[in-house]
Amino acid sequence: MDAIRLSPPRRLSLPVANRWGAGEMNVLDFGDPKRPVDLVFVHANGFNAMTYRSLLAPLSGTLRIWAPDLRGHGRSTLPADPNGRRGWADHRDDLTALLDALDGPPAVLAGHSMGGTSALLAAAERRDRVSKLVLLDPVIWRRWVVTAFHLPLLDRLASRIPLVKSARRRRAVFDSRAQAMAAYSGRGAFRGWPEIMLADYLSDGLIETDEGLTLACPPEWEASNYASQSHDPWKALKRLDRPVRILKAEAGSTCHVPGNPRGLPRVAVETVHGGTHFFPMLQADVARDALFDAAV
Repeated sequence: MDAIRLSPPRRLSLPVANRWGAGEMNVLDFGDPKRPVDLVFVHANGFNAMTYRSLLAPLSGTLRIWAPDLRGHGRSTLPADPNGRRGWADHRDDLTALLDALDGPPAVLAGHSMGGTSALLAAAERRDRVSKLVLLDPVIWRRWVVTAFHLPLLDRLASRIPLVKSARRRRAVFDSRAQAMAAYSGRGAFRGWPEIMLADYLSDGLIETDEGLTLACPPEWEASNYASQSHDPWKALKRLDRPVRILKAEAGSTCHVPGNPRGLPRVAVETVHGGTHFFPMLQADVARDALFDAAV
C-alpha cells in the first residue's frame, strides 16, 4: 500500500477544442492502464489534480482513476480568458469532452467544490457516460440565489464578493518552491493541510516563467471562477437519472442542498461531522471511503 501511495500517476494529454478555445487537458492516470476508467475526479478552484494525489493514490490498487486539470489550472494549456465570462459552461464542456474520450462502461464522476459542480453540469449533458456522482461540498447556492445570479445587476455585483477580492490579491510569483511552501503552510485555506498535500499542490500549481515561479492558476482566473455564477446546478440535478451522493461540510459549507431535497429522489445528502469545506484534505479517509463505495 505504501508503494501505491508514493508511486506517481501517469500523465495523459487530451486534445480539447470547443467554443471556449482549443488546447490540451492534462490528465493524471492512476491504477492499471489496462482496465477501463472507474472514476473521474475533478479538483476545486485554484488547485489542480496533483493536489489530491494522496487522496486518490491509495484507491489505485483497485480502481483506475482519471483526474484532469481544469481549464486555467495545473498543466492544462486550454485558454482561460475571464473577460465576459458568466458561468462554468467552459468547465462543463471540457469535462464532456473528457467523458467522450473514455473507452469503457460509464464511470463514477466525482469532484470537490467547483470540481463537483462542474462534474454535475457535465453529467447532465452526458448521462450515458456516468454511472454515479459523488460530490464533495460542491458549490450549490440556494435556488433563489441561483435565480438571482442570472439577473444583470447581480452578475455585476459578483465582483464584490469577498472571495473574488481576496483571489485577485493573491501573490502570483515566488522565487522558489520553498518560499511558496513557507508562505502557504498553516495559513488561510491551507491551515491544517498535510505537508505532502501542500507539496503536491505546488508541484503542479507553480510554473517556471521569466519572472520566477508563477501560479499556474492566475489570480484573475481564480477570481473569475468565484464571480461567474450564472450556471444552474439545480437544473442539472433535476435532469439526472443517476444516483448522486453529496457530502457537505458541517462548518462553512458551500452546498445548500438540504437532506431529502424536494423533487430529487436520487440525491442523497450527508453532513461530514467536524468537516470544513476542505474536509477532502483534512479528513481524507471520509472522502476516500465515499469514492471507493461508489466505484466498486
